[in-house]
Amino acid sequence: MATCPPYPTHPRDTAGGVLRHAHWWQRTWVRYGALITLLTLSGLVILALVRKQTGTEGFLVGLGLAVLPVPLLMAAFRWLDRVEPGPWRNLLFAFAWGACAAALIAIVANSFATRWIATATADPSNADTIGATVIAPVVEESAKAAAVLLVFLFRRRDFTGIVDGVVIAGVTATGFAFTENILYLGTAFGTDQLTGDRGIASVTAATFFVRVVMSPFAHPLFTVLTGIGFGVAALCAERQRLRRVALPLTGLLLAMGMHAIWNGSSKFGEYGFFAVYAAFMVPAFGLLTWLVIWTRQRELRTVRAELPAYVAAGWLTPAEPYALGSMRARRLARDHARRRLGRPAAREVARYEAYATSLAFLRHRGRSGRANPDFAVREGELLQELWRRREVARPALDYAARATAPPVPVTTQPWPVYGYGYGIAGTGTGHGGGQGSGYGYPYGPVPGGAGSASPAPSGNAYGGPAPAHPMVPYPAYNPYRS
Repeated sequence: MATCPPYPTHPRDTAGGVLRHAHWWQRTWVRYGALITLLTLSGLVILALVRKQTGTEGFLVGLGLAVLPVPLLMAAFRWLDRVEPGPWRNLLFAFAWGACAAALIAIVANSFATRWIATATADPSNADTIGATVIAPVVEESAKAAAVLLVFLFRRRDFTGIVDGVVIAGVTATGFAFTENILYLGTAFGTDQLTGDRGIASVTAATFFVRVVMSPFAHPLFTVLTGIGFGVAALCAERQRLRRVALPLTGLLLAMGMHAIWNGSSKFGEYGFFAVYAAFMVPAFGLLTWLVIWTRQRELRTVRAELPAYVAAGWLTPAEPYALGSMRARRLARDHARRRLGRPAAREVARYEAYATSLAFLRHRGRSGRANPDFAVREGELLQELWRRREVARPALDYAARATAPPVPVTTQPWPVYGYGYGIAGTGTGHGGGQGSGYGYPYGPVPGGAGSASPAPSGNAYGGPAPAHPMVPYPAYNPYRS
């Protein structure tokens, strides 16, 4: 850390001079403006198309019913992303892309392909079947996968593993399903208006039950397979180019296949839909749910395993790896900061937790040989962000560590000692602040910690000057559980 600049320096070209300024189309505001314009135009066009097909009243009814599952799905994906929460702008982009751009591509391409097949074969019913089971899965999953690809390419720092892929893919598919549900529910309402059907026997009620009650997770489930492919590719080293291309394509093909089976279930007989739902969709949903939760727990274990290196270098206190590796302790830390210092302090603690998690994942990639060339610069940036927030975050995390850790028996010193924890080598003291205590907790003072007059440490996790007092190794028993 002491040997690297806190921010990236200007790159130089082969001639030794500083590179020229970026072209106008490479500037951030130009790219943001082009993206916002594209999504806005797509949204206006899709709005006009859906309203034309459903009518104003049908559109409003479809909108009111289609919005119901959206908060639940968004909350579920946000919960999965709590270990290392990504920025909201990525989620907003993913949802907008699914609801506007991907939906527009799907409507235009599906309609064109179905009409072409019907004209070429002179069989409209067969064209509808082919369009639903072959064309729609390919077009829709490719359109949704484009959002995951864009985040993977242009927001690489925010896309570090399987959970990130699942979240971006799931939010994109949620937006797509939202627009599609407006279309289906609005069309069903228009049909009921013509036939006079009302209540539970109406087409609107049946469509709502199938699409919103039984299978709100259908589109997210398909696209999550693509997200898992991109997530595994993000874990691969830069030199493994074949894997980084093959894995997302494999996930996309699996998403298309599952989507095709789901769309074709109505052609499998009278009970084909329910058979596919019970024997295929529900088990697949359960398996993927288990996978992402297991991955989430694995991320917490990575935090607990990687951050002690920064404790030894003096950047973190010994309590923090354990507290940051427990979602319960994190929540308690934020609540404690909110009660004592208000909401701004709670937000600072949340940012501290996110930066510390990013630091743990960065070090894990470095130890696995998957570090990017800007590893040292990124490590320095994250450490500085943590150091800026230490005065607010450390007391809250210390409180959370004490509140969530059961007492751990330790050997009591035969002579009087003062303080607590495993902070100084050779002390072996137990918590309790008094002599002869029989219990201890895995934390203690570090140089430069909160309330200390010493400056920030100059060493990093891979070498450099160590703190003034070496740390004792952590106990094998880990009392923290998420």
